[in-house]
Amino acid sequence: MVKAIWNDTVIAESDETVVVENNHYFPPQSIKKEFFKESETHTNCPWKGEASYYTINVDGSENKDAAWYYPEVSELAKSIQGHVAFWKGVAITK
Repeated sequence: MVKAIWNDTVIAESDETVVVENNHYFPPQSIKKEFFKESETHTNCPWKGEASYYTINVDGSENKDAAWYYPEVSELAKSIQGHVAFWKGVAITK
């Protein structure tokens, strides 16, 4: 089981993550939605498409744009469409 942990709290866990470019992408149903808030931030990856972001909030502490996902992807990235990946201090453990 792979877990995403921030602020000593498990915010996502799954045994079906997809690893792309050393990032674990968690299936959308595996995130604990109460900790996630949609962000206005978007970035573009030349081969995956446009990424959208979530800000994570745990016990009143906010981690802005610490999670991202691709709502729409190129053919090359179909395996991660809608899946969520993390950075900015979110620990990924197995």
